[in-house]
Amino acid sequence: MNNYAGLVCLDMDRVLVDHLSTWQYVYDKLGVNNDESFELYNQGLLDEWDWIKLDIALLKGSRSDSENTLTDSEMRGHLLGVPMMKNYYQLIATLIDKGFAIAIVSGGLQQSARDIAAQFPSENRWKKRWGGIDRHTSERLSAGFDTKLHVFTNGWLVGKQLLNGENELDDFGRYQVQMNGKGAIVKMLQRRLGISKERTASVGDSAGDIGMFEQSAIAICFNPWDDKPKEHADVIVEEKDLSIVLELILNAIN
Repeated sequence: MNNYAGLVCLDMDRVLVDHLSTWQYVYDKLGVNNDESFELYNQGLLDEWDWIKLDIALLKGSRSDSENTLTDSEMRGHLLGVPMMKNYYQLIATLIDKGFAIAIVSGGLQQSARDIAAQFPSENRWKKRWGGIDRHTSERLSAGFDTKLHVFTNGWLVGKQLLNGENELDDFGRYQVQMNGKGAIVKMLQRRLGISKERTASVGDSAGDIGMFEQSAIAICFNPWDDKPKEHADVIVEEKDLSIVLELILNAIN
């Protein structure tokens, strides 16, 4: 048995982060455009793994030969100013206080999810674990402690160390979350944490979140990207305020 009141699984981009996507946020910072790879994916000519690799190559290729290599630390820095959704902190902090387990399940960039998670440190010192954050973020934001959250995202991997001590980006991306595979992550969390589907809530904005919705007792379509996920949701929230989501979850799972 566990002491959790329930499990809440949260998408990140357009849910916790008030932006089209964390990937797009960095593209804009670096002045690049991924429309070509996005169109290939939509046409079924590119799978998700190759899409990530192409986008990593696009990011790395944003520099001319005369400029410094794009590094891991620079990528982290580009994400520091990403805009957050209204009352995101209240949502997570209150749910933790009420005894819920919280997971971020997103195809967005890992550093934004880690930065969010590190704001909610546990009493345990950091260690590498399934669904955890990295040591660098733990030391920078939570004094070397682990997070209470579980984090599953995509993004970049750290490549070789350069002469200046920085690390470049690896050619292969980080691929933890499949576009249509979020439901499998929710099921694994339910099994590992001992929490039933009947005590699980999920919050997402797009068709990629339908898998989460299907494994949840209450599925909340928040700030919907289009109409596709709406028919799979129990509640649709158009207003960009996560305090509304908080009230819905607490009323549904008590």
